[in-house]
Amino acid sequence: MRTILTCAALALALGSAPAFAQSGEITIWSWNVAASSLKATIEGFNKQFPDIKVTVQDLGNNPTYDKSIAGCAAGGEGLPDIVTIENGEAENYWSQFPDCFVDLHTLGYTAEDQAKFPDFKRTELEVEDKAYAMPWDSGPVAMFYRRDFYEKAGVDPTSIKTWDDFIAAGRKIQEANPGVKMTNADFNGDSEFFRMIANEQGCAYFAADGQSITVNQPACVASMTKIKEMNDAGIITSADWGTKITNNTADKVASQMYGGWYEGTIRTESPDGSGKWGVYLMPSLTADGPRAANLGGSSLAITSASNNKEAAYAYLKYSLATNEGQIAMLKGFGLVPSLISALDDPYVSEGQPYWGGQPVWKDILGTLPKVAPSRGTPFQSDAEIIVRAVQTKYLGGGYPDAKAALDDAASQIASATGLPVEE
Repeated sequence: MRTILTCAALALALGSAPAFAQSGEITIWSWNVAASSLKATIEGFNKQFPDIKVTVQDLGNNPTYDKSIAGCAAGGEGLPDIVTIENGEAENYWSQFPDCFVDLHTLGYTAEDQAKFPDFKRTELEVEDKAYAMPWDSGPVAMFYRRDFYEKAGVDPTSIKTWDDFIAAGRKIQEANPGVKMTNADFNGDSEFFRMIANEQGCAYFAADGQSITVNQPACVASMTKIKEMNDAGIITSADWGTKITNNTADKVASQMYGGWYEGTIRTESPDGSGKWGVYLMPSLTADGPRAANLGGSSLAITSASNNKEAAYAYLKYSLATNEGQIAMLKGFGLVPSLISALDDPYVSEGQPYWGGQPVWKDILGTLPKVAPSRGTPFQSDAEIIVRAVQTKYLGGGYPDAKAALDDAASQIASATGLPVEE
């Protein structure tokens, strides 16, 4: 027999929040493994809140963004109770539609609650004294690799410390494993590889204060130069999200570099690869250089159009601000916690069967304190479109060198945003 929580019990469970609804329905927009991981929290949530029905809709990444922006532009029409928002795109929402989402402070989100999450995860979610979203997952970058392909080529992943090491290893692995590419990158539709290496080297499209353009700074130039060297060496081939998954399953790729959340994608989309995959730190430009970066990571925001804001906040508190909720998503789908306390959960140090018994979460999460902050801005989408086009032209030989390519990107971004290029 279900226990129906009283208003008093609910208020106690949620700290200093106002009185909360005992029942109701909430709908969440999300995508891919993120949507699946949210669904994995519903059973635990309903043990505490049995009369709140949660529906997660998997719309896909781009449709979630497009539909939510359109809904905000329409004054909230058609929006769900909760929207998944990538950190890098967050400021697009707040700058254009500051009234589209609820200030979580009005629902009981305290400074103590905020302190449970690292600062770099909150930077883009809070504007002055308002908190528009609660941090969800992080994306500490790791190199996911096929143990069997590396072993056949006699390559020890621990020996790969630089990107030049990676190129040399790639040549050996491809020679020993016909039909296999060392790695994939979505050169046609994304700048992900460049952003990961640039972040590793402490460079981003914009300065930390978001007031100037830094995409053509030396560390970014060095990062783009190295990507072309990998491309010219033939160890990297262009592949979009779906093609990468196909290549993983079809035994056509030896390595994939992504945020830690990709663990869940490999494990769930390529179940026959169990025991064949492992993880190592991303290489650096120099042997003693940094080997940590962040790619992706999202948050959950409650829309002002929601008719059940209190129930929606109850769900945010459970799924994002409790170890139980965060570890459920990590176990099921590899969503990397942002909640600081969750990193000390015993599960994080356990060897993972799919990964050959390697304690991959200890290895991946160990890089989080070393990640250089990389702030998105309201202009992130504009800059991304420009950098993608410049990258494609550069890899095709359209610029004499990476400096010329990124100088052009910086100039275009300046024209699009009105921001100055940092000298």
